[in-house]
Amino acid sequence: MLESVGVAIADIYVPVRLRETLDQQKVAALAESILENGQQVPIRVRQDKGRYVLVTGLHRLEALRALGEETVDALIVHASRP
Repeated sequence: MLESVGVAIADIYVPVRLRETLDQQKVAALAESILENGQQVPIRVRQDKGRYVLVTGLHRLEALRALGEETVDALIVHASRP
């Protein structure tokens, strides 16, 4: 079973293909939800060359960044590069 860990937002690289899907309205809605309920679902990242690479959870990550958070709850997955 995967366990959620705290990861520094500054240590997460977001691939270009994911950045292109960013919807600011979703980010705003998630930020509001996170303020009320906290982060409910961890993002998923993989380790690569001394950093974390985002796999899923772009809008959650950006919502937390917008709220000024420094860490995010994340699941570390072992995935090969696409």
